[in-house]
Amino acid sequence: MPAIDQTVATKTFGATSTTDEVLEGVNLTGKRVLVTGVSAGLGVETARALAAHGAEVVGAARDLTKAKAATGGVRAAKNGGGFELVELDLASLDNVRVCADALVDAGKPFDLVIANAGVMASPYGKTADGFETQFGTNHLGHFVLVNRIASLMKPGSRLVNVSSAGHRYSDVDLEDPNFERTPYDPWAAYGRSKTANILFAVEFDRRHKAEGVRATALHPGGIQTELSRHIGEEGINQLVARINAATRAAGEPDFKFKTIPQGAATTVWAGAVAAADEVGGRYCEDCHVAEIEPDATKRAGVKPYALNPETARALWAKSEEMTNERF
Repeated sequence: MPAIDQTVATKTFGATSTTDEVLEGVNLTGKRVLVTGVSAGLGVETARALAAHGAEVVGAARDLTKAKAATGGVRAAKNGGGFELVELDLASLDNVRVCADALVDAGKPFDLVIANAGVMASPYGKTADGFETQFGTNHLGHFVLVNRIASLMKPGSRLVNVSSAGHRYSDVDLEDPNFERTPYDPWAAYGRSKTANILFAVEFDRRHKAEGVRATALHPGGIQTELSRHIGEEGINQLVARINAATRAAGEPDFKFKTIPQGAATTVWAGAVAAADEVGGRYCEDCHVAEIEPDATKRAGVKPYALNPETARALWAKSEEMTNERF
């Protein structure tokens, strides 16, 4: 990514910072970025903010018609860069491979890859390859995509995995990743997949940092987007009530939703503003590197199991086994 302007790097940002505030003074001209999930919400805003600062953005989405309609503002905002769409269905490894192979064949390098797409708290289901929907889509689809295009990531490049504070709901279960022996719980499944996003960044960073390629993961904050479509308004209200009951007991402030530009701010901060050594192999929130927080009742911070290097290596091996790929 660009050499960091020290006046930018030393600015302090937080929970209410927006994408435009974080990227003020940052010139991304000549930089190429891949963003998954650009048909709604955070993906669209992330693409818009980066394109507005000169980046050439490749947006990936399952439904290209929907994505084209959603990204009119990205095209309008582009400032000397570019924007194009590619088809990517993370719930189908055949489709993931076709997308990745086309990008590799094109031969254009990426300075930043943002694994943003995902599903949350969905009813039990399976991907085209027979994986539990959330683990298969949120983790395994991105695992294959990113590793297949890793040759396009040159020294100075960065991977940013959009995880969630929901990782605190569950560590990964490498003995039963598809809930074949465990009763299915949508939030436990979401937690597993979001923990996997962090562990994937930890191991990708370990494997590639000697080449100057780094990886990080983050929590964007609670944002009301299409991600919550499986929960419904009543479910959201119940969830917020549960979160607040737990956080009040832990002495934390009540939960507050972020706007979409506030939610995407940590993504662009971690990808284009923060120093690579600061965020590499770490987990970020509210535009800073999060503290390790063992207390499961606390919303802020990262749970120790999500940064465990041994688990990260074991997840990588299990993911290779499940997808029948070796990286």
